[in-house]
Amino acid sequence: MRLLFAGTPDPAVPALQALLDSPRHEVVGVLTRPDAPAGRGRTLVRSPIGALADAAGIPVFTPAKPRDPEFLEQLRALAPDCVPVVAYGALVPRAALDVPRLGWVNLHFSLLPAWRGAAPVQAAIKHGDEVTGATTFLLEEGLDTGPTYGVVTEPIGPRDTTGDLLGRLARSGATLLAATMDGLEDGTLRAVPQPADGVTHAPKVLVADARVDFATPALAVDRLVRSVTPEPGAWCTFRETRLGLGPVVPVRTGEIELKPGELHVEKKRVLVGTTTVPVALGEVRPTGKRAMPAPDWARGVRITESDSLT
Repeated sequence: MRLLFAGTPDPAVPALQALLDSPRHEVVGVLTRPDAPAGRGRTLVRSPIGALADAAGIPVFTPAKPRDPEFLEQLRALAPDCVPVVAYGALVPRAALDVPRLGWVNLHFSLLPAWRGAAPVQAAIKHGDEVTGATTFLLEEGLDTGPTYGVVTEPIGPRDTTGDLLGRLARSGATLLAATMDGLEDGTLRAVPQPADGVTHAPKVLVADARVDFATPALAVDRLVRSVTPEPGAWCTFRETRLGLGPVVPVRTGEIELKPGELHVEKKRVLVGTTTVPVALGEVRPTGKRAMPAPDWARGVRITESDSLT
């Protein structure tokens, strides 16, 4: 089939590569978000999907919005049979959805209808799900509401971060998306409506959402931190200054009791109190500095009894 691939960030790269490697399909173009400023110099940088397409010699389209008349003309001229989508990052209007004869097929990193929205992997970890996965479905104007083609499942480990889990789902999801394209070409796949029950939503995670509240149980602190690692990154305040936090580890029940936010420094670890058991800090990132092990940070700032994390 003739495919126009739509995607933007790193997790979409394995899927595009799988379709480029497929002998059954021809990727005739790539749709991605416009080049964005990055780094101290704020120079414009191609998205990971755009960079892969450039390397493969494939035309790249970067409209500000997919409803732009110029892009709609280009889409009609390309005449793709299908548009596979992975984390493109913009709403697709009906005028674009109607162009390919097999529609736009999205790879979403959850077991739909669970965790519709922009941050399904983060939501699954934060809420303590034991299993998640990826789903291919026919894109509609509604938010992740279209009928599904296929799924893969993936267990969530007790120490998984969003980065860990998304990396695995990107690889297994790429295989699923390629198989979905094969099935659509063969005519062996039929879309199945999503169940009406079990719908949950996973909105975009903002920096403010990644602030750690130590006046919650250790389990909640642990899940929150892992869910926002590596992006946008967990944080709290220390001496009225932001302190970034890497994954933490709850200690054994009865080992030590600390008030929420209270610090306890040992030779090889730094503990912080919650409403249940304390958590041991991993790496921390003071403002304007590189990440470092928590004991090194604690020795440098010379923590006193009056200090706490808030």
